[in-house]
Amino acid sequence: MTATLAPATGLVTTSPLERINPVARLLAALLLAAVLVMSIDPVSAGVALILEIPLVLMSGLGWRGFWARTWPVWIAAPLAGLTVALYGRAGGAVLFEWALIRISEGSLLLSLATVLRVLAIALPGIVLFARVDPTDLADGLAQVLRLPSRFVLGALAAFRLLGVLRDDWRALELARRARGIADRGRIRRFAGMAFALLVLSIRRGSTLATAMEARGFGGDTPRTWARESRFGANGWLLLVATGVVGGIAVAVAVLTGAWTFVVQ
Repeated sequence: MTATLAPATGLVTTSPLERINPVARLLAALLLAAVLVMSIDPVSAGVALILEIPLVLMSGLGWRGFWARTWPVWIAAPLAGLTVALYGRAGGAVLFEWALIRISEGSLLLSLATVLRVLAIALPGIVLFARVDPTDLADGLAQVLRLPSRFVLGALAAFRLLGVLRDDWRALELARRARGIADRGRIRRFAGMAFALLVLSIRRGSTLATAMEARGFGGDTPRTWARESRFGANGWLLLVATGVVGGIAVAVAVLTGAWTFVVQ
């Protein structure tokens, strides 16, 4: 097979981000995270968070879709900040102290930096991968990043089977309920269903592995791809924009004297 089909996903392209190669989005998220984790100051994280607003607007999620996907981050970030405020490294004037709890000006500043940094790192990652098709990502990882196709395709097959596991769990639950053994002993019932699901998963995995081997997966001959994955100019543009965001955030933090390198 040597013909190459045009890239296609099951999703209708409605935003500029969806036209960018998933590998470019992955690298952009990693690049921004690498820049932001170098310091623990509120200035660089706050500047980066403001500059990431256009990225959210480009995603095409809409506010309802955005909140539906990011609400765990909005809960986790304040909780992390609260922990740092109560038990973080003290500095400056101590505002409150009781037992192991010590709230100071330094711990509050560190808490604010922690909240902003969690948001600035997590939100772009969620937005960039909100509508990524797993098959397109696998094509990009194997063709652009040159990762081993055996590993990529195996991971893709496993990801595709997650929905099947959910259906199997539901079928097991209904079958046990029909037999009248699902009304008592929740812990025992959960353990039994988990073991049954494990057995089903092993059997299905063995069958899938045999089928993939029969179709030539894992062979020594160079494989061909049904869909070509192209990085494209828009992918490079996203990386440059991400680098600019990180550079501006670092520059503002350094100029204001807020930059605090993690390793000192």
